[in-house]
Amino acid sequence: MEETKEPADRARSEAGHTDEKAADAARRRRLAAWEGCERALVRPGMNQRLGERLAALAADAGSVHDLDEWTDLYGNGVVAELERRVASLLGFPAAAFFPTGTMAQQVALRCWAGRTGNATVALHPLAHPEVHEGGALSAVGGLRTVHPTTEPRLPTAEEVQDLADPFGTLMLELPLRDAGFVLPTWDELVAVVNAARERDAVVHFDGARLWECEPHFGRTRAEIAGLADSVYVSFYKSLDGLSGAALVGPRELVEEARVWRHRYGGQLFQQFPAALSALVGLERELPRLPSYVAHARVVAAALSEGFAESGAPWFRVHPEPPHTHQFQVWLPYPPDVLNEASVRQAEETKTALFRVWSAAPSGPPGLSFTEITVTEPGLEWTAEDVRSAVAEFMTRLTEESGRQSS
Repeated sequence: MEETKEPADRARSEAGHTDEKAADAARRRRLAAWEGCERALVRPGMNQRLGERLAALAADAGSVHDLDEWTDLYGNGVVAELERRVASLLGFPAAAFFPTGTMAQQVALRCWAGRTGNATVALHPLAHPEVHEGGALSAVGGLRTVHPTTEPRLPTAEEVQDLADPFGTLMLELPLRDAGFVLPTWDELVAVVNAARERDAVVHFDGARLWECEPHFGRTRAEIAGLADSVYVSFYKSLDGLSGAALVGPRELVEEARVWRHRYGGQLFQQFPAALSALVGLERELPRLPSYVAHARVVAAALSEGFAESGAPWFRVHPEPPHTHQFQVWLPYPPDVLNEASVRQAEETKTALFRVWSAAPSGPPGLSFTEITVTEPGLEWTAEDVRSAVAEFMTRLTEESGRQSS
């Protein structure tokens, strides 16, 4: 079939294949560099080799579930146990396990549209369904979206009250990841929820990262989740599970969601690896998240000090202090220069400070950002460790920037 292609088509195909090979080689180089580091702020399970990931799950699974039990079939067994555990943790009567958060959230919003009689969802334009799901809410779910605000923060009560379009559901992403993992204050969140209820709307939380919001709000996860009519939570983003999500809410809503889960192709035959890893995350990572959040503030402050001491032409740590254990760092350099400096630092100093840089989605050209996550390995870093790592990074960044411009 290759011989039948026109020369231009063949050239495009070959160029695409070359780009894929280059991207794969860059990824493998980063993974090898991170693996060889003696110091890192985070070591996510997703970056382990296959054998390491399987061995870790096999070693840990017996501490959270009886491995003499039979495997699950279509959502029973260990999957049902995970659902009961999550519903209890978040203070809801029922929960349904989903293979992906994207599916869980689309199903939840679709169910609420049918129950309220209004297919319009109010949400932020930076929310996950608007940025990362290919327009699925409208293309698949037949829903319409409106935006109470375009500011890089959650909407205020006044903005919800003043929204011209009637809406059936207000969806709030806690924290708002693409704006910098930002959260409102507790009083602001309560006011926004009340404003939606005054407009006869239901409230759904995109709580993919809800687990780490307790320190910022000063409330338990059940109190936070209890403000909403339904909540979706992820098992791999903060809990380091293999995959999967849960939708919690009233029993009638969850039962309807199970029907839609089947219709969407989410009624998987067996899911015990994901369910077991989620239980491990709830047991191991969930209690540690407050310490990660606290230390992220130390790391963020030290990063700012390090950039100032190194003479960086411009930088931003956002938000400062962080609202969770994740935040953004911005610098005025192209992503390829920043990524090369980052991987060189990991290779040469055995210290992984930054991971992957991306071009800013808007604003003037030449700005890039990266996301910082602080987990258990990061707790070992002192403020001085961070400042020293910034100095090492800036040395390599200056070299790479000069090499590219020469």
